[in-house]
Amino acid sequence: MRVRTFPRTPTAGMIEPMGTATGALIRDLRKARGWAQGKLADELSAHSGTTISREYISRRWENGCTTPSAFWLRHLSAVLDVPLSVLEGDVDRRQFLAYTAATAIAPVVASDLLAQGFSQQLRGGGPTIEEWENTLTTYGHDYMTLGAGEIQKRLAADLVVAQQQLDMPRMWAAAARLMVLYAKTFGGNDGSKAVSWYQMASESADRSGDDEIRVWVRGRAAIALGYEAAALPFAELFARQAVQISEKSSLGRLNAIMGAAHVAAAKGDRSGALSLTENGRRLFDRVGSEEQESDYAVPWWRFNVFVSLLAARLGEERIAVQAQDSARAELPPTLPRFATHLEMHRGLMLVRAGDREQGIALARGALDALPPEKHSLTLRMLMDEIARPAVNC
Repeated sequence: MRVRTFPRTPTAGMIEPMGTATGALIRDLRKARGWAQGKLADELSAHSGTTISREYISRRWENGCTTPSAFWLRHLSAVLDVPLSVLEGDVDRRQFLAYTAATAIAPVVASDLLAQGFSQQLRGGGPTIEEWENTLTTYGHDYMTLGAGEIQKRLAADLVVAQQQLDMPRMWAAAARLMVLYAKTFGGNDGSKAVSWYQMASESADRSGDDEIRVWVRGRAAIALGYEAAALPFAELFARQAVQISEKSSLGRLNAIMGAAHVAAAKGDRSGALSLTENGRRLFDRVGSEEQESDYAVPWWRFNVFVSLLAARLGEERIAVQAQDSARAELPPTLPRFATHLEMHRGLMLVRAGDREQGIALARGALDALPPEKHSLTLRMLMDEIARPAVNC
């Protein structure tokens, strides 16, 4: 048996600043239109006749240093096609974003999904539970190698079918696992979509009556959000629920503990993060996966990817480097996206150490070297974290 240790170096963690509600809403609406900050700057400049830069939108508005003036709120309302009252805070932001999400699906896409769901039912009630479980196995492998966009529509279509077959506990379990993967096709910083799907997955898992599924769903949500450093209160909640449901050693419990470790790191709790990581290491020795290429598995290389990012965020260079070396030693060559994760963790380490320019260049080079179709929302969020400027309000 391998002896796995994590040397410690005494460097405190860091907490990223939070933006204002207005800045967060501008970011959410911009992303909903598929615009980069530069595109929003161009649209505002053209509409207002006054030049505004991408950097100003990023550093002043979306990072929460200042609220746009009445002049800019009017032009934001026009180019983002939202009522001025929404930007001024007179309309509940969460309700508005929920409405936006509900009406954002193109009619042709909605038509395709509905047609597929009803045609499955008309042909005999849809797949059997065994066929659903085979589909889940396929998704577990596909998620590791394909971009989120490539499987999102497939997942949506299958969820349309699955929701019509929720007539036994095993189907609730299968639907819960589908929902977790669907949640992961949205970034945890996208507003409410990812969290809402994780919550529905948890409730569906409860309907299954299977504690192992209940723990796994919540643990997977905890590590996904914790790794992204997004929606941390929900990551913490899912982790806490998972460990309370059952004390049995399992992959779900392992994910929950590592999710809680990432939350602790994001809060600057260095000792708590490292203690939880050590607990996770001991649990891995009991439940770690032999399967190397499934989203439902946690092999040694993947456990070390979790540790690598956590340690990089804390500035624990020795732990991070050891985890990166261990991950690379066993990472399958068919999974280049995760090799990119490790390189970007190195870039984050450099930024945390004060070499911002080289760290950003290293991370950007690693991301650019990965074919675009292999990119994931998580990688883009990590790049944003690495390149995020220090806020000097």
